Amino acid sequence: MNPPMNVARLAAVDAVRAARVLSEVREAALTGRRAPLAPRPVIEQSWGRMLRSGVDPDRDFRSRPLPPDEVRRRREESPLRHVLPVLREGLLSVADEAQHIMVVADADGRVLWREGSLPVLRKADGLGFELGADWREDVVGTNGVGTPAVVRRPVQVFAAEHFVRSHTSWTCTGAPITDPRDGRLLGVVDVSGPLETMHPATLSWVDAVAKLAEARLRELHLGSLERLRAVAAPVLARLDGRALVVDRDGWTAAVTGMPYPRRVTLPKSLVPGRRWLPSLGWCAAEPLGEGWLLRADEEPGTAAASRVVLDLSRPERATVSVSASTPAGAWTRELSPRHAELLFLLTEHPDGRGAAELAGDLFGDPSRTVTVRAEMSRIRRYLGGLLQHRPYRFSDAADVAVVLPENPRDLLPRSTAAVVARRRTAPPTERPAPA
Repeated sequence: MNPPMNVARLAAVDAVRAARVLSEVREAALTGRRAPLAPRPVIEQSWGRMLRSGVDPDRDFRSRPLPPDEVRRRREESPLRHVLPVLREGLLSVADEAQHIMVVADADGRVLWREGSLPVLRKADGLGFELGADWREDVVGTNGVGTPAVVRRPVQVFAAEHFVRSHTSWTCTGAPITDPRDGRLLGVVDVSGPLETMHPATLSWVDAVAKLAEARLRELHLGSLERLRAVAAPVLARLDGRALVVDRDGWTAAVTGMPYPRRVTLPKSLVPGRRWLPSLGWCAAEPLGEGWLLRADEEPGTAAASRVVLDLSRPERATVSVSASTPAGAWTRELSPRHAELLFLLTEHPDGRGAAELAGDLFGDPSRTVTVRAEMSRIRRYLGGLLQHRPYRFSDAADVAVVLPENPRDLLPRSTAAVVARRRTAPPTERPAPA
């Protein structure tokens, strides 16, 4: 097998030659011929997803951009609006001089902000890289907005590494921005320009600025919790029993009479009154400042039957959904790759797995129980009584279903667990039917 091409090194010396070699690699990959060099793994994997999903490399498909009112609404609701000053300060001054533009897209791949060099903005218009445009990977092919959103790490896409031919005169470098509170993808910041402007340091530069934006979001969240804590303190001081105050996303500001939970999973639409919450059981919910006062009932109650759906159908975008026969209703949470992997292992072993067994499953090393126990503790914070321990397993009250990807090779792509590897190669008849 040919070694992967070192794009950054070659492009730093001769961008035109690098683009020409990449064009040969791309054509060979699309026609099934042997290429002089292998594409980089992140690009090869993306091309594989494009081929399986039917994206046409010779057709410049463009979905209709969002109308201006919808772009405005998304801007107003996006947490990314709070970090635009950080992104502008870190990227725009250099981007303008280097003939680049800065693009900020939301988690749906929709372009919400676009600034930088005016000549490059006009070139971007010709590619459909405009406000409101949809730049998801499965819509426009491998690119610096959609691909980082899928793989959840910074990616530079240079010249013919783009899947669609009309984009191959372009270079894009994007980094995901995630919510530091729960790891949820908020969007992608991208720096793009003509291929001759490519620089090998751009990837580290964009990644560093994206991390600064996440740090700013973390500061804003801690500040909001401090303000809520000041409101909560006198209220909790007058209460007996177990109670806590959380923000609207369930992050704890203050507690009394109970251990301090970092976060409580709330239903999507919490209303005042007596509610059932997975980690607390029955409690009374009351609005307080910019959050909620939750007073736990002292009487024990029985666990309610719940349906749990582990959705692994989208690579790098696993979720768990719970619909309970309680007033808490239904909720969905996006999972980290590790949590998705652990929950999948538990569905494969319904009788339960001990920490050593899970460590062996994950790492091939049963001694790594500390890591497993820490991750399982985090999972139990949002699944509560639906997940039991000693051994770890789903509660008998949980009706668990798994939704698998259409292509078995897309199952938990980062996992090296033997059970997952077997599922990727199992014939369709041996895999569980999607729920």
